[in-house]
Amino acid sequence: EGEFHEALNVAAVWQLPVIFLIENNGYGLSTPVSEQYRCQNLADRAIGYGMPSRIIDGNNVLEVHRTISEIAAQMRENPQPWLVEARTFRMRGHEEASGTKYVPKELFEKWGKRDPIDNFERFLVEEGVLDQEQIQAIREEIKNEIAEAWEQARQAPPITSTEEAEEADVYAPAEVPVVAPPPTTRQLRFVDAVSEGLREAMDRHPQLVLMGQDIAEYGGVFKITQGFVERYGKERVRNTPLCESAIVGAALGLSLKGYKAMVEMQFADFVSAAFTQIVNNLAKIHYRWGAVADVVIRMPTGAGVGAGPFHSQSNEAWFAHTPGLKVVYPATPEDAKGLLLTAFEDPNPVMFFEHKALYRSISGPVPEGFYTVPFGKARLAREGTEATIVTYGMGVHWAQQAADELGADVEIVDLRTLVPLDTETIFASVRKTNKVLVLHEDTLTGGFGAELAARITEACFTHLDAPVMRVASLDTPVPFAANLERLFLPQDRLRKKLETLLAW
Repeated sequence: EGEFHEALNVAAVWQLPVIFLIENNGYGLSTPVSEQYRCQNLADRAIGYGMPSRIIDGNNVLEVHRTISEIAAQMRENPQPWLVEARTFRMRGHEEASGTKYVPKELFEKWGKRDPIDNFERFLVEEGVLDQEQIQAIREEIKNEIAEAWEQARQAPPITSTEEAEEADVYAPAEVPVVAPPPTTRQLRFVDAVSEGLREAMDRHPQLVLMGQDIAEYGGVFKITQGFVERYGKERVRNTPLCESAIVGAALGLSLKGYKAMVEMQFADFVSAAFTQIVNNLAKIHYRWGAVADVVIRMPTGAGVGAGPFHSQSNEAWFAHTPGLKVVYPATPEDAKGLLLTAFEDPNPVMFFEHKALYRSISGPVPEGFYTVPFGKARLAREGTEATIVTYGMGVHWAQQAADELGADVEIVDLRTLVPLDTETIFASVRKTNKVLVLHEDTLTGGFGAELAARITEACFTHLDAPVMRVASLDTPVPFAANLERLFLPQDRLRKKLETLLAW
């Protein structure tokens, strides 16, 4: 699969001392290797990645031990990756349900004679290391150990839990320091606030490593890491190949070794190439076995800059739907820096969305030094009494513009974080104004606004004087042409829908 090839490439480029071991048993679940690849030897694929390889008899205990020991010794002297293909066979089904009817009988007869346990036992007897009585004693000892473990498991009480306990296991405890913003501020652009937050985090956490495409000498396509290599070195600011999945996997590996990691997706659209690593590994690791994924994934997102369907998507809803991830989406320079610093203090994986159109279009006061903005605490961007607009990111600025144009006394709730979600602030505002509009740039169907509308309806139904209304982008890809992109985005529909809500 793609992750395997990406891992080989990264290991080769970075000259990592990794042994990639392929256990080639001739089949997938039931599909023979002849229907899965055309090359004769999987080990030959190492040539394309510029690494050495070896083919070994995976059923020969001594050959496996000797070869791996030799390679490991060479790697300690000359760090580089190796690809090892161990030829073997599977004498049972892929799992208990599948059986082995798809395997020719002669293969079982051929490989049965190469059983590694039988052959190793025979070798030990021939060499005088053990006799048959000792071998039988070892077999009985192992058999008894398995039987005892099985009986212990069989008699264990059924696993019980509560809804609260299950949900509490999804995230690692986050002891994020509450640090108020220093009084001294400067006017910074959104892009500069993000960059300053990264520098603060790098200074504060020497074990933090940044990874991404073109982020080193070039400074990233948005120049957020410009000058970082000179300040922190290439060991901590690493250019990567085009391999989003492998880099997220590497970030998780760093976390398991006690590091912190930041991965920059060059554009949020490209994150789909890393989906398995994010939603199945990062998100689930604490719930599965109590480990932490101390990883921040920065996501330059959003349309309005003429970048078209592959560089403009809003995909925050994908990750808000995935238990184990935290989803952050700032609207102001001050929050961009403060929320980013909070993300690096939190041991859980954070998807950090940054709207590209805000990078150089807005400026605001940004405190100097280190401070945190708490997750799960929305901001009242504007107070009002006629209606509430619940939004985030670029939507905050659209909402303010629409309210100004209509001269409406509208309250604007800037969520800051989608996960965790501050329902307390949302519900309080709705109960105050009795009308609510949910706004986001993502497409309408299945967008995060649907979740907000559902929660508001469930909790505030008796306080509503009008239906909960939603405004979002069209259910189409993002167009290139400026006039079509304008039609796609929700600004024009926002004003009309807000007028309808106010008149209800």
